[in-house]
Amino acid sequence: MTYSEAERPGTGEVTATVIVNAPAEVVFAALVDWPRQSEWIPFTKVNVLSGDGGEGSQIEAVTQVGPAVLRDLMRVVKIDPPFEVRVVHHGKVLRGPGVLRCTPLGTDRTQVVWHEWFHLPAGPAGKVAWPLLWPGSKAGLTGALRRFARMVENGELS
Repeated sequence: MTYSEAERPGTGEVTATVIVNAPAEVVFAALVDWPRQSEWIPFTKVNVLSGDGGEGSQIEAVTQVGPAVLRDLMRVVKIDPPFEVRVVHHGKVLRGPGVLRCTPLGTDRTQVVWHEWFHLPAGPAGKVAWPLLWPGSKAGLTGALRRFARMVENGELS
């Protein structure tokens, strides 16, 4: 699969949402502080490989649970502060577009939506396995966003 193919949405779709009691500008700045995502995404270390974290930057997220390691490479394709950041995952396993959106709900509340459209590996077997994997993916994203919200609200992320 080429990079341009990875830009198209895949069939493995997952969405998580949280309300953060903080202004959108604060929430957005915390979301795009890539290395600090390691503090709220379980088992994951996030680094900026190239660029300043903005458009065109290459980001790496390495998730490790025991001996299992998943390397997620992504390119930041659009940033519209304080509302949206778009990425394209282009690693060997995780491929497809993703978006983090911040919607102000007044001056001190923000809805965060994390949406991913992954291409499923392993052809037909991946499509069969997705309904079994999806609940865990959604629970993982939702849990990470809840932790993120608590950290922003407690002033641990800004």
